[in-house]
Amino acid sequence: MSSQSKAEPAYRWVIVAASAVMLAVSMGMMVNGASVFLIPLNAEFGWDRGSVSLINVAGLLGLAVGGIVMGKIADRSSTRRVALFGAIVLGLSILAASQADQLWQFYGLFFIAGMLGAGALFAPLVANVGNWFVASAGLAVGIVSAGQALGQGGVPYGIAILIESMGWREALMVMGGFTLVVLVPLALTIRRAPIAEQVAGGAADEAPTPLPPHIVTIWISAAVLFCCTCMAVPLMHLVPLIQDRGLPLEEAGSVMFVMMIVAILGRIVFGKLSDILGAVRAYWIASCWQTVLVFGFMQIESLGAFYIFAIIYGFGYAGVMTGVIVTVRELTPVAKRASALGITTVFAWIGHGLGGYQGGFFFDLTGNYTLSYANAAMAGVINLIIVGALYFTIRRKSGPTLSAAPA
Repeated sequence: MSSQSKAEPAYRWVIVAASAVMLAVSMGMMVNGASVFLIPLNAEFGWDRGSVSLINVAGLLGLAVGGIVMGKIADRSSTRRVALFGAIVLGLSILAASQADQLWQFYGLFFIAGMLGAGALFAPLVANVGNWFVASAGLAVGIVSAGQALGQGGVPYGIAILIESMGWREALMVMGGFTLVVLVPLALTIRRAPIAEQVAGGAADEAPTPLPPHIVTIWISAAVLFCCTCMAVPLMHLVPLIQDRGLPLEEAGSVMFVMMIVAILGRIVFGKLSDILGAVRAYWIASCWQTVLVFGFMQIESLGAFYIFAIIYGFGYAGVMTGVIVTVRELTPVAKRASALGITTVFAWIGHGLGGYQGGFFFDLTGNYTLSYANAAMAGVINLIIVGALYFTIRRKSGPTLSAAPA
């Protein structure tokens, strides 16, 4: 066996495929799967939509906290055990939610599903995928990230069909059972990357990173806070913006669906671009794409123009998340990658929350979305400055060429 084949075992693609499916199911449920339960729970219990929406907030809060805790555990122990634990907790929590009849029960169960379920999957799995690759790490992470994007579009759609055919309780039961049946066997296929095992056992030394890991984590966390504030505005407020133009909800929703489908391709392409140009450069390009175009949504009036612009915007903005993940992978040592990714993810979720909230707040204040989308562009500019400063700082310390995939 050649040294290259030893460094790049074929099993790494099994890890990519399994991780992509696991993130599709888990993140599709936790990030926006609860949205399809708004009207059914309102109709059955009379809870207002704001209170029901907090179910999703509870899940995201749990996901943010769990990313830190479970990331640290994964760095120090077995990724397979952490993923298996997360798969079981997530499935059982969804099953338990099917029997809930009080809001606090939904809040608690979704918080647990996020913290100990999906939180045990996202950061550990993504960090583990990056560790399996010496070359083409960006492409691999892009594929896994694309799986998450597919789940965020497909899971809510599938649940909506189940609710229409059998009711919300039965839909949750089916989703909980499906989660266990799919994720548990896949978790058993997860293996810790050979390089991580060697580093943990003291059998391999890592090349030094250009900046201390805690500095990198703080720097990227600051950047992702603003880039996700920018990103969240069209994700949360594009559909109502289109409706404000006099177009029906179904057509407005179809624009968002097209944008998310294109985003799947964008995540993969920008992953490959990270391998060619380096992670920080690819991250900056995707962020620039998003920042320059985000206010353009305000200039559009017709449905056809919205479709075209959503395709263009969706392809580029999608590269931001891939860029963040690969940048963390590139600039942190193997032993700290899951922890660093867990921490930066917290700030990503905070940014999503801030962006979505300010979008609604300034619409209520002014009666239109002009200021909301302008604030998104401003946040994007701040992100570009932070990422640019990171790039030039590393360039000074590492020389004129930044490696796309350091060993």
